[in-house]
Amino acid sequence: MTYSKLRFSIFTALFLSCTTAFAQWDPPSNYYSNATGSGATLKSQLTSAMSAGHIQRTYGDFRFSAAVHDQDPANSSRIILAYSGLANTSAWDSAATWNREHVWPQSRQPGSVNNGSQGNLGDPHALRPCNTQVNSNRGSMPFGFGNTTGSFRDLGIYWFVGDMCRGDIARSLFYSDTRWTNLGISLVNGNPSGNQMGDLAALIEWHYLDPPDEFERRRNHVIYSSQLNPQYFTRNRNAYIDNPEFVWSVYVDQMNDSTITVAGGSSTASGTSSLQIDFGAAIVGTNVSTNQSITLNKAGNDGTYFSVEPLGDALSDVEGKNNAFKMNGPDSRMINVSLAYDQQTAGNYDGAIMFDNLDITTQGGIGNGANDGNDFVTLALKVVDHANASFDSAADLDVLTVDLGDISIGEPITPVDFSMFNLASQSGAALTAKMDLLGANTMPQSSFLTLSSSVFQDLAADDFIDLSIEGTPTQLGAGSTQFAFALTDEDIPGKELQFLQLIVNYDVVDGFLLGDVNMDGVVDFLDIGPFIALLANNTFLDEADCNRDGQVNFLDIAAFISILSA
Repeated sequence: MTYSKLRFSIFTALFLSCTTAFAQWDPPSNYYSNATGSGATLKSQLTSAMSAGHIQRTYGDFRFSAAVHDQDPANSSRIILAYSGLANTSAWDSAATWNREHVWPQSRQPGSVNNGSQGNLGDPHALRPCNTQVNSNRGSMPFGFGNTTGSFRDLGIYWFVGDMCRGDIARSLFYSDTRWTNLGISLVNGNPSGNQMGDLAALIEWHYLDPPDEFERRRNHVIYSSQLNPQYFTRNRNAYIDNPEFVWSVYVDQMNDSTITVAGGSSTASGTSSLQIDFGAAIVGTNVSTNQSITLNKAGNDGTYFSVEPLGDALSDVEGKNNAFKMNGPDSRMINVSLAYDQQTAGNYDGAIMFDNLDITTQGGIGNGANDGNDFVTLALKVVDHANASFDSAADLDVLTVDLGDISIGEPITPVDFSMFNLASQSGAALTAKMDLLGANTMPQSSFLTLSSSVFQDLAADDFIDLSIEGTPTQLGAGSTQFAFALTDEDIPGKELQFLQLIVNYDVVDGFLLGDVNMDGVVDFLDIGPFIALLANNTFLDEADCNRDGQVNFLDIAAFISILSA
């Protein structure tokens, strides 16, 4: 983070959408169109890009332009100061409280260029407003000790700029070394001498520890822009703020060994990795938390920048290209991702977060640096309408009545088939929940009727299942049996119960004609002889068991006569 944590929190609130906020500080699309090389070639191309059309400003101009490009985002009447991060009045007070800090000390660059007022000495990209006393304390000391942390301070040989602006200072020096290479200034490792500055190794390390933030990107753009800075604009930019991924190729080597992968995902030799997060399905109107924390890992010793791009319905709390992994070993970054969806509308919601290793070097081997394939986290959620149980395929029929008519006592009934449907919603079968049958209650419980099945699971929309009722009546008379089916949506958030009712009416009668002993379909005097013969031979026949006691004997005579006389 640059200059102040206060500033960071303010910009976070003001620019909630990273993509939109950062895009407004982007360079014109063709500004770096010719910067296609690597190493020294790329550096030369950047020198040309940052020099073309450059309107040079003076050291004197900075007294007033600082109020525009170093403006405190929390208070337009104040400016942000280098190193200390303390905001002060933006009005020039003749260095009483703040003065102009040469990031590349004046004593370490040619003083005869344009009378010391222009060139790098007057370039706002190379200057910072600074507390007067802090500026004096720093003097002309070089910067150093990359792994140092904390506040700005004198380290004896080096000046430490502080955690909050170390990346900004490093990129300012990269700019000066590239834009003003014609002056004979240069960055070196270790303690510099003459017109040199350093320590380069520390600056490179700071570049990856403190990526360009909103303040730095805005500052770069305001210095460039005639619209935002009509009096002091320069029409040139700092390439290492716009494209921080260029630093390794220009200042280190062409063999960056970084490989980025998503933790827990599948990966390939080319460095591509992917992690799938499926939130399953949920019923319309149900709030499903899609917030997930994922870990992005960097293997290798070298630092690198990476971009984060949400695609489709995916969201991320980190976006854009100004994200970095530190040097000197593996590193990791936790990123919060989620999925945007309308809980009131059925649909398939999906998206991905794409991570791109932005390093441009190609000699680090397969899967490293520019050879590192993109990484993805995919997210999916299906929002579906409720299942709709019905006894009819064309209409929502919740109650079905079946009349069996007369059925014979003691005789198994012919199974009665019926179907249960899951009707598709207006959103379509694919966006309708599947349906489960949890069970069925029978009233009365003593009914002779039974179901072929009382449970099933995951009946798809526009599908059906055939069921049947069967049984053997044991008691004469009219009756009715009711089956109450308890159904629910498939086992997903938001599922609800629903019920269907099947009513079965019947009349249990004898299955034969009592007294029709000769079985001619009528009971008349022609049955008397066969009836007497059965009694004499003690032979059983249902039609002769007139008192229905399970035997044919003299006790059936009275009943037979009653039937015959009827």
